Formats: sequence, C-alpha cells, structure tokens
Amino acid sequence: MSRFLFVMPPLVGHINPAVGVVSELARRGHQVAWVGDTQIIRELTGSQQIIFPCAGPQLSAEAIRPSNIRGPQALKFLWEDFLIPLAQTMAPSIENAIASYRPDVVVADQQALAGPIIAEKTSTTWATSATTSAEFTAPVAGMHKVERWIDQQIQNLREQLGNSSSTTDPRFSPHLTLAFTTEEFAGILPEANTKTRYVGPSLLARPPSTTFPWEWLDDTRTLVLVTLGTVNAYAGTRFLDQCQQAIQVRRERLQAVIADPTNSLRHNGCNTSKDILTLPHIPQLPLLAKARAVICHGGHNTVCETLGYGVPLVVAPIRDDQPIIASQVTNAGAGIRLRFNRATALQIGTALDTVLTEPQYRTSAQRIRTSFRSAGGAAAAASHLEELASGSR
Repeated sequence: MSRFLFVMPPLVGHINPAVGVVSELARRGHQVAWVGDTQIIRELTGSQQIIFPCAGPQLSAEAIRPSNIRGPQALKFLWEDFLIPLAQTMAPSIENAIASYRPDVVVADQQALAGPIIAEKTSTTWATSATTSAEFTAPVAGMHKVERWIDQQIQNLREQLGNSSSTTDPRFSPHLTLAFTTEEFAGILPEANTKTRYVGPSLLARPPSTTFPWEWLDDTRTLVLVTLGTVNAYAGTRFLDQCQQAIQVRRERLQAVIADPTNSLRHNGCNTSKDILTLPHIPQLPLLAKARAVICHGGHNTVCETLGYGVPLVVAPIRDDQPIIASQVTNAGAGIRLRFNRATALQIGTALDTVLTEPQYRTSAQRIRTSFRSAGGAAAAASHLEELASGSR
C-alpha cells in the first residue's frame, strides 16, 4: 500500500473535493495524511485523520478577496497578500511532514504552492489537485506584463523555499494533474496537458458537519438552495436579501434554504419561518439531492456539486474565477447569469422562474451530470493517484 500527503490551503471549497478522494484511498487500504488548517480539515473529514497542522496566514475572508478591487489589482493582491504568504507559512510544515511521514506522493492544491516546491526540493513525486478550471483557461494570456510578473513571483518562491533551478510551474504537475471537472462542462482548456486527468467533481459522502431540521421541508413546494460559499458570504448581504424577497413573492410554491455564515439576514442565526430557513452552515450535498434550483456566486465547488445532481443554476459571480465558471454554466445551457452587484429581487425571481419552468435548463444540467458521473469522480482520482504512486517507488 502507498502513502499520500494532501497539502491544502485553509479554504473549504479547495479541501472538499479532496475529502472524497482521501476517503476512497483509505477504503482501498492506503495511508493518507494532511497538511493544513487542523480545525477546518477536522470539521470536513472527522476526527480520525493524521494532520500536520499549518493554519496559514490569519486573514479574514475580506482580506483574502477584498470586495473593492477587480482585475489585475485583485490578481496582484491575491498573490502578494494570500498565495505567497500562505506558501511561506506552510513550507516548514510541509517539509516536516514529508520528512516524518515519507509519502510516496504529495497531492497539492493549486493554491498551496509550497507543496510542489518542497516536494521537488525533497525529490518527492507530486500531483496537482485542481479544484477550479480557471487556471486551465489561461486567464492572463496575452497580458505579457502580468504573465512575467506571475513567473517572477513563482521564481522568487523557489529561491526562498526550494530549488531555484527548477522551471516547473507549481500549479501544474508534470506527473499528474487532477481536474475536478469535465471537458463537456469546461470546454477545451488551453493549459491542460497530457498529464491532466478530468475526473469530474468528488461527491462522496462527507462526515456530517451540522444538524438540519429536515422536518421543516415541505414536500408540496419546490426547494431552492441559496449559497455564496464560505469566503464570499461577507459581501452578500444585499444579494441575499434580494433573494429572500424573490422567494417570499413565490412562497406558495417555493421554499428556500439560505446559507448565511455571517448571519446577515437574521442575527440569531436561524430563521424558522415556513418559507425561508437561514442557517450559518448547511449540509449542502444532502440538500442538493432535494433541490430543484440553486442560486449561487459561481464558485467552482458549488457549481460542480450542483450539476453533479443535475440541478440548474442562477449564477451571480463576484470575482476571481467565478466569472469564468459562470460562463461555463451558461455556455453549457445549465443556468442563467446575473450581475451580483445589481441583481434585483425581480430579476432574481424571473431567472429562477425560467430555470425552474423551461425544461432545457434541467436537460442541460442533467447532461453535465452524466459527463461528471462518467468521469468517475473520487474513485477515478484515487485510481490515477494509485498508478502514480506505483511508479514512484
């Protein structure tokens, strides 16, 4: 049996896809450990995990993705204020974990740049966990100054943390890159290479992280799920309020569960009306199995999980990779896109009515679901990692 070390940033949407892969590897008898934020990993995986703790920079969600910057300025902030400090903070823990755990393969998230750099430094085989397809789309192609600037940031990290003579891009493993999507959904991805494997979303059951009043659901009404993810929730008060208003107008035929981590809609953390339930945390996968539509920010994890259940979407991207993912949703015919900062209750309600009543949206979502299931998900990812590990000995 083989040993795998998963290196993850302190971001739920990046850890979640790995949870199913880790579960599958463990089921097959392999040994698996993590490097990352102990609290977040334990909440998502349960207590029976080997974790080499590394919390990373202590940044708020607003600090990770400020709401007042866009474009190249936002990209610069992401690198200088999150990705680089994260790599510098994680590097000692990763090096210690590799030395003591001696993994056959390091599996590093694309935003955990220290993982590949330290793996190369210690001559350890490494694979990439690509939880969003945005990097594959060459988002800064043609922006030569930006491309050169990013290359310089990566080279500086190599000189600080690892092997300065390496020319490998730490975002794309030369051994194996696991893309948690499919070409049917994402389209042709320019940065994909012969070592990229499209496995679709990882949707294996996760340890329950919250209680939920299942008896609240009314089977005579259609369930709508509203979520902006964990990182973007702070910016969503206005948008969530408009969603709430749109649902209220349609309360005779709709119910909604709204994920509201900041309690922006109700300060007591739970709205127990018969029409709308707001909770700081929700069991997303079980709810997706019952939902007929999802309103979200276009986060890759949420979108792929939604389409994994064949559910159409209303997407209102905020920043980062979300506009790219939102375009993939509309190009696939699986949803409608709105402007996050300007969408009104009327517009949200109209879009919701459309995806619920016009069958082509559900048909397209189900087509993507079929492609996801055919790709194999966590089981396929585990098989690719097994193959890589067998050749690394």
